Amino acid sequence: MIIKYFVVGALALTIVSGCSDESSSNTAGSTKVDQSASTVADVSKTKIETKTIEVGKDYHSFGNPESIEVNHLTLDLTVDFSKKVLLGTAQLDFQKIDPKAKQLVLDTRDLTINDVTANGQPLNFKLAKADSFLGAALTIDIPANVDKVVISYQTSPEASGVQWLTPEQTAGKKHPFLFTQAQAIHARSFIPLQDSPQVRMTYDATIRTPKDLIAVMSASNDPDTERDGIYEFSMPQPIPSYLIALAVGDLYFKSMGERTGVYSEKGILDAAASEFSDTESMLIATEKAFGPYSWDRYDLLILPPSFPFGGMENPRLSFITPTVIAGDKSLVSLIAHELAHSWSGNTVTNATWRDLWLNEGFTTYLTYRIMQMIYGDERFEMEAVLGRQDLQADVDSLAASDQIMAIDLRGRDPDVVFSNIPYEKGALFLRELENKVGRENFDKFLLGYFETFAFQSITTEQFVNYLEQTLLKDHSTKLSKQRIQQWIFEPGIPTDAPVPESDAFSVVDQARNAWLSGAIRATEIDSDKWVVHQWLYFLNNMPEKLSQEQLADLDKAFSLTHSKNNEIAHSWLLISVNNWYQPAFKRLHQYLTSIGRNKLVKPLYKALSQTPEGKVMAQKAFNEAKEAYHPLTVKANEGFVE
Repeated sequence: MIIKYFVVGALALTIVSGCSDESSSNTAGSTKVDQSASTVADVSKTKIETKTIEVGKDYHSFGNPESIEVNHLTLDLTVDFSKKVLLGTAQLDFQKIDPKAKQLVLDTRDLTINDVTANGQPLNFKLAKADSFLGAALTIDIPANVDKVVISYQTSPEASGVQWLTPEQTAGKKHPFLFTQAQAIHARSFIPLQDSPQVRMTYDATIRTPKDLIAVMSASNDPDTERDGIYEFSMPQPIPSYLIALAVGDLYFKSMGERTGVYSEKGILDAAASEFSDTESMLIATEKAFGPYSWDRYDLLILPPSFPFGGMENPRLSFITPTVIAGDKSLVSLIAHELAHSWSGNTVTNATWRDLWLNEGFTTYLTYRIMQMIYGDERFEMEAVLGRQDLQADVDSLAASDQIMAIDLRGRDPDVVFSNIPYEKGALFLRELENKVGRENFDKFLLGYFETFAFQSITTEQFVNYLEQTLLKDHSTKLSKQRIQQWIFEPGIPTDAPVPESDAFSVVDQARNAWLSGAIRATEIDSDKWVVHQWLYFLNNMPEKLSQEQLADLDKAFSLTHSKNNEIAHSWLLISVNNWYQPAFKRLHQYLTSIGRNKLVKPLYKALSQTPEGKVMAQKAFNEAKEAYHPLTVKANEGFVE
C-alpha cells in the first residue's frame, strides 16, 4: 500500500492510492509483516520532500528480526535494592530467518554488558554509541552452529523502565518496592532483547529477592508461593517485549473469583478486592461475547501511587494504580480496559508503535461494551460521552499530523503516541462500523478478527486488508472504503461521526446552566443522586473563567477541594489553577506530591506553568515529589518546571 501524507500549512490531508493484497500468513510466535512501502510527502510553498515509510518496519528498534528472530527468553536476575540494580543473565533462543545471517542485533539502554557466551564460549560483541531515546544497539557475532546466547549484564540505577521505592514511599513504610514499566520501548532498559512489538517470545525467569519480599511477573504466579527469596515464572504464550513485567515488594494476595485475584500491600488489600470484585464477572462476560480468554488467570497488582499510568495490561497480571480505588466502583472502567487488552493488544498486537490504535482503539471500544454488559446502558452512554469529549479536546490541541490514527512517529520518542487519538478516535471508528452493519454482524467480525490474528503482531495495512475482505465485502452498500481510509489516515474527526448521548447528563446541563445564570445557588443543585460521571461532566463543561464567588459557592456546597475521588479532585484542581482559586492550593500541593499518575498530574503542571506564580508552585511540588515519581512522570513534566 502506498500512503501519501500531504501536509499543507497546519492541515494534513491523506490520499491513499495503490493496494497490495498481502494478508498475513503468520503462525504464533513468528511475525511476517507486510514490508510494502509507504510514501510521505511534505508540501510547502517552495518544495515537496518525499519520504518513504516502510510499512511494518519498526523505526524504534535496532533489532534485526528479519535476519535473526528471538523466540524465547530465559532470565536469571538478582534484585539488589541497595545498589538499585538488576543483575544476572538473559539467555536468548533465536531462529535464523536468513540462514546466512552472522550477527544478532539487540536493543539496550544504559545496560552494562559483562560478557556474551554460547555453549560456554565467549562471543564477540559490540555496544554502539547511544541514541538519545532509542538506546544503544548491541551487535553479537553468531557462529553458524549457534541458536542461543547468554548475556551477563546489569541495569543502571536510572533505568527508564524500572522504579525503585524506599520503604517510606510505600503504603506499609517497612519494605522497599520495585516495579517495571516496559511500554513503549523501556524493556531494553532492564533486558537486552529485540525490543519491538513485532517480535513475540515466550519466557521463563528466576528472580532472586530479599527473603521477606515477594516477586510477581507477567507470567504464571503462584498465590501460595513460599517467601524464600527465589521465585520461578513461565510465560508459555508468545508475547512482545513491552509486556514483560516484574514487581517485588511486601505483597499479599486475595482471591476475587475462580480465575481472578488481587496482589497488593497488606494495608489496601481488602479495599482493592472489594473495589474490583466485579472482575470475574467482566471476564466471563467478555469471553461470552468475544471468545475464550487465552491467558489462564487474570490477576491485578495494585502498585504504589507513583505508578505513572492508570493501568498496564501485562498479561496474567495487570498493573493498576491505586488512584482508581474510589470506594464506589465508579472508576473500574480501567479494570475493564486492562482486561479487554487480553484480546486486543496482548493476543492481537500492533506491529509497530505507528499502529498503536489497533491495540488501544479496539480495547477502548471493548471497554465500553464490557461496562455496558456489567453496569447497563446508562453508564455505558455516560462514559462514551465523556470519552468523546476527551477526544475532541485532543483534536483541538494536537497538530494535525498527530490526529492521524496511523501516525508517523519516525525520529520521535514513541511515548508521544499516547493520546486520545489511538484510544478514543479508534473506538469511535469501530463504533461507527458497528452502527452501520449492526451489532450482531460486527461482533461476528470481531470474533473472526481475534481468531485470525491470535498471537500475531499486525500492521494497520494488514487490518485494512482484512476489513476489506470481510466486513466491507459483506456490507458493501453500508460501508465505504474511502470513509475507512479517512478515519485511519486523515486528521480530525470525520463529519457525521457518532456522537454518544446520555439522558443522565441533561439534568446536569440544566443544573449547571441555572447555577451559571445565577438562578440558583450551588446548595440548591439537586445532586444527591448524581454519580461520579455526572460530577465529571458537570465540572469538565464549566466555562473557562469562573469568579472567585462562584468557586467558593461550589466548594462550600460540595467540598470539592477535599473530594476523595481522584478524578473529581483532578477536574476541580484544574479549574482552581485556571482561575487562581487559592483555597484549593494546599490540596493541590498534596495531590501533586502524593500520586504520580501522568493523566492526573501532567495537566496540572501544564496549567501551573502558564504563569510565573504558578510555575513557582509547580517547581516546589515537583522538587518535593521528583524522587518518588517514576522516570516517565519526571520526563513528561520536567519541561513545565524549568
